[in-house]
Amino acid sequence: MAPERSLLKLSNVSASYGRVQTLYEVNLELAGGKSLAVLGANGAGKTTLLRAISGLMVQRRGSIEFNGTELSRLPPHEIVALGLSHVPEGKHLFGPLTVAENIEMGALTLHRSGRRKDADEARDLIYRLFPILRSRSGQIASTLSGGEQQMLAIARALMSRPKVLLLDEPSVGLAPKVNELLFVTLGQLKAFEVVVIVAEQVIRLACDLADYAVVLHLGRIAIQGPSDAIRNDPELKRLYLGG
Repeated sequence: MAPERSLLKLSNVSASYGRVQTLYEVNLELAGGKSLAVLGANGAGKTTLLRAISGLMVQRRGSIEFNGTELSRLPPHEIVALGLSHVPEGKHLFGPLTVAENIEMGALTLHRSGRRKDADEARDLIYRLFPILRSRSGQIASTLSGGEQQMLAIARALMSRPKVLLLDEPSVGLAPKVNELLFVTLGQLKAFEVVVIVAEQVIRLACDLADYAVVLHLGRIAIQGPSDAIRNDPELKRLYLGG
């Protein structure tokens, strides 16, 4: 993958949890406007890769450039302010708060910088993408269905007006029909100039969404290229199933 103009560029990125290294010298470039699927079996390093990019992984080495800015020494809140939001697996909502209050928590970066108009536009966008959240705005977040909670987690991340949205296993625990609808909605983000990077185990959903894909195996990139080619690569099945 060698785009003419890089939105995101990783050079020799490694990451560890304490003494346990889980990502090894990853090199990756992604052009502006191009979405990316990060594929791999459990333990392949998908979550670690996303956490390294967003700053949630403290022990990381190598270079991570976003729009020409080096991220590797920046704390997570500064990375969010630059235009990169992360929805971790498990949603991590503020359960006792309402849907509307959770959404507004995502706009803290905009409010602190006086960008109230941007916050209003972001709120309008998420209610267009997820109209059910408008009707549930006064409902306590912990009482939502699993699919609605995932929508809310994504909506909260979109409230910071990101250029790139990182999603870690958004399909986990959701019914197939809910996942289909969710990924259709994620596909609409391209029209609003939001690049999606999704770590997934459901190959079809991820490759339908993404322009490019990388397959991780034991913390290293094993395959990368256009998503249509990756989904049909026999090596992909071997890496998932072993052999």
